Amino acid sequence: MSLASASTPWLRQRAAHSALWLRQNLFSSWTNGIASAIGILFLGWLGWQFLEWGVVHASWQGESRDACLKPEQGACWAFVRAKWSQFLYGRYAEEELWRVQLVFALMALGALLLFGPWRKHAGWRIGAALGLAPILVIWLLLGGAGLTPVPTTLWGGLLLTLVVALSGIAASFPIGILLALARQSSLRLLRLMAIGFIEFVRGVPLITVLFMASIMLPLFFPPGVQFDKLMNCLIGVALFASAYMAEVVRGGLQAIGRGQYEAARALGLSYWQMQRHVVLPQALGLVVPGIVNTFIGLFKDTSLVLIIGLFDLLGIVQFHFTDASWSTPQTRLSGYAFAGAVFWAFCYAMSRYSQSLERQLERGKAHESSA
Repeated sequence: MSLASASTPWLRQRAAHSALWLRQNLFSSWTNGIASAIGILFLGWLGWQFLEWGVVHASWQGESRDACLKPEQGACWAFVRAKWSQFLYGRYAEEELWRVQLVFALMALGALLLFGPWRKHAGWRIGAALGLAPILVIWLLLGGAGLTPVPTTLWGGLLLTLVVALSGIAASFPIGILLALARQSSLRLLRLMAIGFIEFVRGVPLITVLFMASIMLPLFFPPGVQFDKLMNCLIGVALFASAYMAEVVRGGLQAIGRGQYEAARALGLSYWQMQRHVVLPQALGLVVPGIVNTFIGLFKDTSLVLIIGLFDLLGIVQFHFTDASWSTPQTRLSGYAFAGAVFWAFCYAMSRYSQSLERQLERGKAHESSA
């Protein structure tokens, strides 16, 4: 039997399934069909306009603004190519860029260890991703012990965005869990302190927190102890995100029935054993969308660090708009399109992983109930 004849039934089955999906979701009635047709035509027109601007009439190569001054000029991707290194690494020393590239590889490896499809050796993978990888990243970026020191004032672009976002995510998750547990504690003083911190932080914008972390936080350190601007920013972002994370986790804790707590106590489990083995796994599984939504919001909020003089991806793109040698009508739009595409790619990846994790949890519950 030939390959074409063997694949024919499969193709027919997929075509029938697609036709059924279209009838049920887009053309189930005449009003739905009209609305779907209008939407498809609009999306097609919008896609063609973007294709013309971003591909057909775009400029891909050039050394100055002259490359982006055609009569029917589209996107000026030549500007992005010329500033590519700064967009990724900021002002990091060019001869040391291999360290940043290795850091990107370590970040990708850490994400693969944490969120990969495998399920075995979870303790080893979590320890390597959250214990060893951050130490290597700090050593590579800051330098020392055989490497040339590179001050954080030279960091920027996508590097700085990932450092701020990942540090905030890694720190806010455990702090948020502790705050959520403290807010439900039977100890009145502990509960009031947690409530006061959460409500205060959630009541002020992130810009205010960044200003306080940059200007006021050093005043609370002992004499002679000083953190640089980036470290102050990381502390402020982590504390800000932890307050929102605490409320998300608290929603999951409140959804757990009292019977779970009573069953854990009946088994003789201590408070922390009960939280670790019974309560938190269920609570966190219920609020996966809220947790990922908080992470996505934090990733996008990293663009606000420009307020305190740190040039993240969006900040350094905006900074290069002032380069007169690339001043064209399409430069700004092209730069913003590039930054938006990068932010969308990371946020979309987190969203898709969230949906995948939800499906895995649902299949696990279905398997347990059937067993």
